[in-house]
Amino acid sequence: MKNKIELQECPEFIARDKTVLREILNPDKGGFPIGYSLAWFKVLPKQRSKKHSLESSEVYFIISGKGKMHIGKEEFEVKGNDTVFIPPNTIQYIENLSNDEEIVAICIVEPFWKKEDEKIYE
Repeated sequence: MKNKIELQECPEFIARDKTVLREILNPDKGGFPIGYSLAWFKVLPKQRSKKHSLESSEVYFIISGKGKMHIGKEEFEVKGNDTVFIPPNTIQYIENLSNDEEIVAICIVEPFWKKEDEKIYE
């Protein structure tokens, strides 16, 4: 277990929800004695994540970009420095409204993300 992790050390991949993701901390994948997971993600211009839900709660901190967040029947615009809470078992997705700027964000999942706890609806 390392006490310092550089983002570039974390492999970038396309997540099940179709965001570009780097998993930073997950107790299942690094021996960290924590109950949450932490990931960095981006949504490319004019793209969106797939509709999905987790059995866990999520918090997004938007670093940069702007878009629209959909949580259940609620939708609202988000931009850099916004924080979004997503309740457990709620269908959600984020869409990038920009023609040329990525949405870049951090996601905290508590309890930590597990594949079997995620449902994709499309």
